[in-house]
Amino acid sequence: MDKKLLAMLACPVCKGDLKLNEAKTELICFVDAMAFPIREGIPVMLATEARTLTTDERLHKN
Repeated sequence: MDKKLLAMLACPVCKGDLKLNEAKTELICFVDAMAFPIREGIPVMLATEARTLTTDERLHKN
């Protein structure tokens, strides 16, 4: 994902920073414990499409 695009994106729920998880192709919001998918290179920034982070993921904040 383009670093400039990533810098412009914010969590649609809390407007906080997102972290790119390249291995899972997701954008992570640790504040809301949500992972937004990236499909075909396009971030899907809908809360209804996001998955909830596991407890392990929340604690480790890779």
